[in-house]
Amino acid sequence: MILPGAEPFLLPGGRRGVILIHGFTGLPAELLLLGQHLQQKGFTVLGVRLAGHGTDVNDMSHMTDEDWMDSVRDGYAILSGLTDEISVIGHSMGGLFAMLLGAECEVAKVVSIAAPIFIAPEQGLEALPTREASAGMFVPKSRRHLKNVPAAANKTYRKMPLVSVHELLDTIEHTKGSIENLTAPLLIIHSHDDHTADPKSAEYIYEKAKSGRKEICWFDEGGHLLPLTEQRDKLFERIGEFLLN
Repeated sequence: MILPGAEPFLLPGGRRGVILIHGFTGLPAELLLLGQHLQQKGFTVLGVRLAGHGTDVNDMSHMTDEDWMDSVRDGYAILSGLTDEISVIGHSMGGLFAMLLGAECEVAKVVSIAAPIFIAPEQGLEALPTREASAGMFVPKSRRHLKNVPAAANKTYRKMPLVSVHELLDTIEHTKGSIENLTAPLLIIHSHDDHTADPKSAEYIYEKAKSGRKEICWFDEGGHLLPLTEQRDKLFERIGEFLLN
């Protein structure tokens, strides 16, 4: 059963579409404010829910990175029937899937927000058990309670399946292997004080993507949750500007 407020959302607008993809253990609601901003700019916006998210953390533990990618592909198929062109935006792990979709399908533009090609050292990834040893293991995932955001944005899983971390790492490797197929215009957004996705991830993406138009937009602060922090209005304006020009 999907948690109240954790459903995917569709915001009707014009013939230009945008897919929004949330991050690891997250929810579509985390990108609802961005979606509403883009709807006001005339876009039709679809916020997808990745398989195993927004229900029960045990569901997530049974999902693979391919299941998550299929959720994105389903969103692309839905929006293709409603719009003439599709841009894709992803936050955190969702940024990886945005780039994978851009490498696989015809998209107008791609926006990556805090995508983790490299996990920040603070996360202690070196202590991750093997995939086999991780089966059935969960660890706490803390996050401060955010104010002035959709209520469901504070309903993310408070623990994570360790086996799913391995699926995240697989997603990173697939992105590294596919990024040279990405040619659509690309906006890479990252904060210098991101302690989840190492900021050098943005530089890697910029270097490897083959997009004829690509740029990095740096934030000095805002951490990993840029779409939900006090910096979000600036973020939303920058994204809208990129999509419209």
